[in-house]
Amino acid sequence: MPELPEVEAARRALEEHCVGKKIRRSTVANDSKVIDGVSPEDFEAALNGKTIVAAHRKGKNMWLQLDSPPFPSFQFGMTGAVYIKGVAVTKYKRSAVKDTDEWPSKYSKLFVELDDGLEFSFTDKRRFAKVRLLDNPVSVPPISELGPDALKEPMTEEEFYNSLSNKKIGIKALLLDQVLMVLLCRCVWI
Repeated sequence: MPELPEVEAARRALEEHCVGKKIRRSTVANDSKVIDGVSPEDFEAALNGKTIVAAHRKGKNMWLQLDSPPFPSFQFGMTGAVYIKGVAVTKYKRSAVKDTDEWPSKYSKLFVELDDGLEFSFTDKRRFAKVRLLDNPVSVPPISELGPDALKEPMTEEEFYNSLSNKKIGIKALLLDQVLMVLLCRCVWI
């Protein structure tokens, strides 16, 4: 399952290699389970000819800011991943596309070719991801419902201590409490 650091690695790779480039063409899979709320043709029309201005992330959600809305938004699900042809997106697992690999992958949900010839693809083998076109990704769920981001908004030790000091629960229950684990992660990333 893609975790927050993998989504951040994808965001950074797209930011480094794709920002400032124009989308020459795109191909969107005819998969309404993953491509949410828009036809492949309308999705492609919304992207083609636009310039990528920035790559953003909050939690495990990522979106590309284009020179005008709507913006493609990605919720990675269980097996969502970004691949950039010729670029290793992550250093700790196989993420570079080799010349002998099928490209784009048969699991590609969104394929994009940029004006300089660079290509990237969002894939999802298990089809739990959601790819949407949104005018303002931070204003709608799931992004609008997220709390502070563990990598961007770390808490201090004092904030962490104060958040736990009134808890009267056992360690196992504490470790299984996802809200408290998010707080812990925010503190650890300082």
